[in-house]
Amino acid sequence: MGQKVLLGITGGIAAYKTPELVRQLISEGAQVQVVLSRQAVQFVAPLALQGVLGAPVFLADDEGPSGMRHIELAKWADRILIAPATANRLAMMAHGRAEDLLGNCLLATKAQIIVCPAMNQQMYQAASTQVNCETLRRRGIHLWGPAWGEQACGDVGPGRMMNPEQIVQRLIGNQRLAGHHVVLTAGPTREPIDPVRFISNRSSGKMGYALAEAFRDAGAKVTLISGPVKLTSPPMLNVIRVETAQQMLEAVLEQVAQADIFVGVAAVADYAPAQLATEKIKKSADTMTLNLKRNPDILASVASHPHRPLCIGFAAETHNGLAFARDKLTRKKLDMIALNEVHQPDIGFDSDKNALTLITETQTKILTAKSKQAIAEEMVDFIIEKVISKQRAVEPAL
Repeated sequence: MGQKVLLGITGGIAAYKTPELVRQLISEGAQVQVVLSRQAVQFVAPLALQGVLGAPVFLADDEGPSGMRHIELAKWADRILIAPATANRLAMMAHGRAEDLLGNCLLATKAQIIVCPAMNQQMYQAASTQVNCETLRRRGIHLWGPAWGEQACGDVGPGRMMNPEQIVQRLIGNQRLAGHHVVLTAGPTREPIDPVRFISNRSSGKMGYALAEAFRDAGAKVTLISGPVKLTSPPMLNVIRVETAQQMLEAVLEQVAQADIFVGVAAVADYAPAQLATEKIKKSADTMTLNLKRNPDILASVASHPHRPLCIGFAAETHNGLAFARDKLTRKKLDMIALNEVHQPDIGFDSDKNALTLITETQTKILTAKSKQAIAEEMVDFIIEKVISKQRAVEPAL
């Protein structure tokens, strides 16, 4: 069976496109249910949608006999797609308001949420709308569009809803990595000193989690091996949680033989205390010596594995970034490395934005500063187009 898509329609002029959107989703094998806001019915007739869908649609106050329809729909959906999403709906979502069936579904779901904004270009560019969009992105909600073009009022600019075929292509047709298994590490590791203290770093895991979702959206089966982070597990992923570098290595080695692609995004501690104190170390002197031992090199272990997948690493650097990244690429025999220059302001560790330089043996591509979600999507595109396609080109014919 195809993926389960809950389509939420809000009250914008672009709602007239939604019967065609429903038709295309169904033709691609999706299971679809539809919820309309109070304003949406002024722009598209529920009967028209029911005719295409072949099933009832749900209106704003349609909670059913049990009063639990929002829970049923929220649990049913693999993805919730809101198209069109008005400026008012973006504001409601950003502030957690649940004034109708659609709002209740959004608060009750663990499914991936995708929003396709549609509004006048000045409304979209208004400061409050941009703040709301950024708030939603930080929460892991995907914003697709808006497209640039002429609008119903005659203005030209950003604000048009993406065309139905574009939405369907991204939602269902983007299966370029179907059949591939991606194993990806994210977040920091914690190396315990005693029962209270540990050695760690500032990694938030946001870049790794964004990449995991981008690989998933490209059709891959994704195993995310995560250090301790304050992030919610993305839907439709196999998430394995670990604490230490040794635990992360063991989890990776359990998965890597079945992997086609390995991406080491995690900021793994290079060293760990040589001995774990069984009780809290008490303050007793002005100085303290802590003996450290070197942690295993997870990326090098995967690159030398008998069933080696495509190997991609990250290099977080504060100076001489290109030189250090190229050295790591060669020394560890990687297929690609992503340079993350963490000294730059407002990007990198714990930020919602990032900028990367992607490096292979023959190519370099700069991804300028933008949301980590957008960076992840661009990086996956590069991996598919430049790295995987190159490998396929040199594979011997059977």
